[in-house]
Amino acid sequence: MPLAALKSRRRRDYRFELEYRTRWSDNDMYNHLNNSIYYFLFDSVVNAYLMQHCSLHPPTSAQIGLVVHSHCDYLAPLEFPAVVDLALSVVKLGKSSVTYEIGVFERGQDEVRAVGEFIHVFVDRDTRKPSQQGMAESLKMGLRRILVDRAKL
Repeated sequence: MPLAALKSRRRRDYRFELEYRTRWSDNDMYNHLNNSIYYFLFDSVVNAYLMQHCSLHPPTSAQIGLVVHSHCDYLAPLEFPAVVDLALSVVKLGKSSVTYEIGVFERGQDEVRAVGEFIHVFVDRDTRKPSQQGMAESLKMGLRRILVDRAKL
């Protein structure tokens, strides 16, 4: 994805938001959020959505999502004590896999600070392999609600 396209992302380009209040320990020695914190945030917003809107219960669900790819484009720094809004959309929905895009915004601002991509493959909890039927219908139904067509943005 071209950097200009990522920088143009706004809150309205996403379908779900989750608030995160930064902590002192999130900062690194350069006085901004450590890179690893962004991945913690991506995992948090994705799993919050899955549990709240897709009937996923990680300790007991028959299918679980394994992360097979993730990356982040850092566009501007954030630092404690910022309140961050994590904005989520699905950009690709396959039979067993889903690609999410996460926009990281500082509260009260519409300019994106970071854009991440996170890919899950849903597999059987015991075999760790995708099922013949793909992901459960409750998962697909919930994920369709936040599916966007990035070509139209």
